[in-house]
Amino acid sequence: MNWEDFKASLATVTLGPIALLPVLSALLLFLVCYIVMKILNKVICKLLERSRMEPALKNFVRSLSKVLLWIILIIIVADKLGIQTTSFVAVLSVAGLALSLSLQGILTNLFSGFTIMTTKPFSTGDYVEIDGVNGTVNEVGLFYTKIKTFDNKLIYVPNGEVVSAKIINYTRQGTRRVDLKICASYENSTEQVKKAFNEAIDDDKRILRDPAPFVRLSAYKESSIEYELRVWTKNEDFWDVYYSLLESVREKFAANGVRMTYEHINVHMI
Repeated sequence: MNWEDFKASLATVTLGPIALLPVLSALLLFLVCYIVMKILNKVICKLLERSRMEPALKNFVRSLSKVLLWIILIIIVADKLGIQTTSFVAVLSVAGLALSLSLQGILTNLFSGFTIMTTKPFSTGDYVEIDGVNGTVNEVGLFYTKIKTFDNKLIYVPNGEVVSAKIINYTRQGTRRVDLKICASYENSTEQVKKAFNEAIDDDKRILRDPAPFVRLSAYKESSIEYELRVWTKNEDFWDVYYSLLESVREKFAANGVRMTYEHINVHMI
C-alpha cells in the first residue's frame, strides 16, 4: 500500500462525527509549532540575558513573548482543524481594546516604565530630583519608581508622572558643585573676607582643585555685602562638604576678624 492509498483509507476512519485524519494532522502541526515555540523562547531568553535591560523589564518581555507565542500556536492549530479564527481574532481585538481603555492609567504607567528602562535617565542608586521629590533611586519598577529620601522615607512615584516631569540627575556626572552665599560686614575689606573663605577651602581636602574654587563678591545688600562661594566635589562627598564648609567659614571669619552680619536697620538719632 502506497502513501496515497494509506492516506485515503485513513481519511475514512472516524471517531464518531470527527474524522481522524484532520485530528492527526492538527496534532502533528501542534508538535511542530510547540518545538519551534520552545526554540524561539530559548533564543529570546538568551538575547534578554545579553541585553542591559532592567531585570523587571526582562521578566515582563519574557512572559509577554510566551503568551504571544501560545496565542499564535492556538490560532494556527484551530485553523488547521477548520475552526473559523477570523471571529476569534476579532473578539480578541475587541477584548484587548476594552481592557486597554479600562486600564488606561495602569497601561500608561507600564509603558512609561518601559520608557524609563530603555532610555535610562537614571539608574538604581542615583540621587535625583523628580517633580520636586529629592532622593536616591531605590528601584525602577514597571509601574512605580521608588525614591528613598534622606529621612528614610520611601516615595512611590507613578512612572507616568516620572516620564512627563523634569528629571535632574545629580549622580550621572560624577562630580557636583557646592554653592554658598554668605554675607559679611561692610567694615571688612573684600580681600580680608576672601582670605577667610580660601582658608576654609584649603582645609578641606575633599574639595577638588580642578575646576578651581570660585570666591567673589556678588551683591551689595542694605546692611551687608554678599559673597558667593562655589566649589566642586565628588557626588558622595557633597553633603559632608556642604555642612563642613558652612561650619569652617564661621571659624575662619572669627580667626580673621571678619564680622558675619545679618539684615538689620541702623537708626541715627539727631
